[in-house]
Amino acid sequence: MSSTGPEKSHATLRYTSLRVSIFLGCLLVALLLGHFQILPVSGELGVIFLFLLAAIVSAPLSYVLLSRQRDEMSAQISDKVSGLRSRTAERIAAQNAEEDAADEASRATTRQG
Repeated sequence: MSSTGPEKSHATLRYTSLRVSIFLGCLLVALLLGHFQILPVSGELGVIFLFLLAAIVSAPLSYVLLSRQRDEMSAQISDKVSGLRSRTAERIAAQNAEEDAADEASRATTRQG
């Protein structure tokens, strides 16, 4: 596949789904550790603690494990933004040219009149 093919077209979706998967894996491990009383948890605050623990553990794991996917996502977003900027600049230039032509036509009509 080419570098702009399907493997790059959904980089944001792939990165996000992998990030969520890492979090859910960490949450599963934390819940199992809590269930078997390896981590002392009790009540709703204990479950919230396990969710926070999973989030804290998954963040550095995602940072290390998903660096390539993050770079692909960044490149994809950067390409889309630069394309949007160039299209916007072209559209503004076209509108300015139309306004300039209208002004020139108005001035020519005023000079003749």
